Amino acid sequence: MYVGIESGDDEVLRLMDKGETFLSVREGLLLAKETGIKLSVIILEGVGGLKYSKQHAENSAKILNDVQPEFASVLVLSFPFGIGRYRDRFKGEYIPMDIPSLLYEMQVFISNIKLTGTIFRSNHASNYLVLNGILSRDKEKFLEKIEFAIHHPDAAGLRREWQRGL
Repeated sequence: MYVGIESGDDEVLRLMDKGETFLSVREGLLLAKETGIKLSVIILEGVGGLKYSKQHAENSAKILNDVQPEFASVLVLSFPFGIGRYRDRFKGEYIPMDIPSLLYEMQVFISNIKLTGTIFRSNHASNYLVLNGILSRDKEKFLEKIEFAIHHPDAAGLRREWQRGL
């Protein structure tokens, strides 16, 4: 089952009008797992903006830790209808994130992950930094790549805007 949970943070979920909470998402995913359904979950990087970034990353890691999905992906939030409509949901409090901020959010997210065997990808066209692997095995490698990208963005192989195809 492919599920866009977007965030594990109740405040972010409320602001984006997702209609779910940490507990409702967790309960639904655990019920699906109990029936033998394999889970592929998506987190949206940047969905909380700068103000909610840290809590979004930490709580998104927490929900994945609780559920232990077979697959997890991170995509970067985009604004196909313009940022204004999205900012309005946040009562003007949404502050878009630049690449360094998105990398920091990914670092916080990965640092808080405690998954066993989950296949992880950040290889969608929206992602600036591509990561592929198994989180229990490759977590330290991912963190090293993120740290390198934060301090050496020109040498890290980050996708340029035109390469993202959005």
